[in-house]
Amino acid sequence: MSDAVLTAGGRLAGHLLDRLANATTDAPGITRIAYGPGERFAHDLVRDEAEKLGATADVDAAGNLYLTLKGRDPDLPAIVVGSHLDSVPHGGNFDGAAGVVAGLAVMAELVGQGSQLPRDLVVLATRAEEAAWFPLSYPGSQAALGLLEPAALDAKRSDSGRTLADHMREEGFDPDAVRRGVPGIDAGRIAAFVEVHIEQGPRLVASGAPVGIVTGIAGGFRYVDAKCLGAYAHSGAEPRFARRDSVLGFADLVAGLEAEWDALEREGHEATITFGRVESDPSHHGGSRVLGELRFTLDVRSAEAAVLDRIEARLHALFAEVGTKRGVSFEAGPRFSWEPATMSPVLIAKLDRAATELRMRAPHVPSGAGHDAATFAGADIATAMIFVRNENGSHNPHEAMEIADLDQAIRLLFQFVISFDPNRREP
Repeated sequence: MSDAVLTAGGRLAGHLLDRLANATTDAPGITRIAYGPGERFAHDLVRDEAEKLGATADVDAAGNLYLTLKGRDPDLPAIVVGSHLDSVPHGGNFDGAAGVVAGLAVMAELVGQGSQLPRDLVVLATRAEEAAWFPLSYPGSQAALGLLEPAALDAKRSDSGRTLADHMREEGFDPDAVRRGVPGIDAGRIAAFVEVHIEQGPRLVASGAPVGIVTGIAGGFRYVDAKCLGAYAHSGAEPRFARRDSVLGFADLVAGLEAEWDALEREGHEATITFGRVESDPSHHGGSRVLGELRFTLDVRSAEAAVLDRIEARLHALFAEVGTKRGVSFEAGPRFSWEPATMSPVLIAKLDRAATELRMRAPHVPSGAGHDAATFAGADIATAMIFVRNENGSHNPHEAMEIADLDQAIRLLFQFVISFDPNRREP
């Protein structure tokens, strides 16, 4: 789709995404470190653009940015549209940022058409959504609602080893207020929270649809430094009966969890089980040694809390079973988790209506990845998500969202906000 066919908001979104890519390129992808220079640049960029549109800007104690286009009645709860602006190291340009610029694009459409909503429209740019930097679930959006656990401020950033509180303070924010639970926005003042985000899986690509409406967000748990401990031994001299091989122990653990995954799928449940990092100590491993220690990470996700509980119970049972069989032991190490989130059926119906009015196909899809929207849904705020078609997944330099597809999401979001009536029941 040429620029001439895009909405004015779509052209603005493409321009802003190009500027973000140019300023935060870190070959082979882009890097916007949470509470670092890339995220700071992105926040400054969208703030400047919103102020040009006549929006006001506010920043909370954690550094979350609120860009408000005033409605006719400021006493009405606001529509909040938001996402994050940080990225994983050497990631893609669209994860998170596409949702923030989509919100600005809707503002631009309203201003360009001389329209004023009945209520405020707030574009929220959150901080530190990507757990690659801090081993936390959505600390920015948690802080925005005054829900961040005080202990989270002691979490250390992966590259610097310094705490979240240190980095907040360095960027000019107030971690002491965050620690006290001072919110940046009142949950009771939010009529709806909507997040636009690239899809990080293949469903929309496979269905040929440019956008989708999200039904729910998977919860999950993650062990970030687990170990399988056996005993180092000579590869030729150690007989099989005496071996305590961490590789074979780990292999049995993987096979056991995959068997559980197979059983869940046969019963109609969805989950993902990922061993994202597997490594041995290069100073001890070798071609002629039985490996005595293997370290790994484990990431498990499902939209069903009962499925997560079942997989975790099986994990710990396997630790015992494999330990007895192989003469090894397991140390789970640090763990963090996040709850599943169901999107508002009322808002899904309103998005369905908007898509119908636009004659746009927008299938319902689940989200296996976590998003800031989960924080808002978990706080009993009416929450929805719009996915944008995107090839090649995310968290890599090869994200391939088309601006034409993002423009479809902008059209859908615009139709949703201009027709939003919390009291209207959709057919």
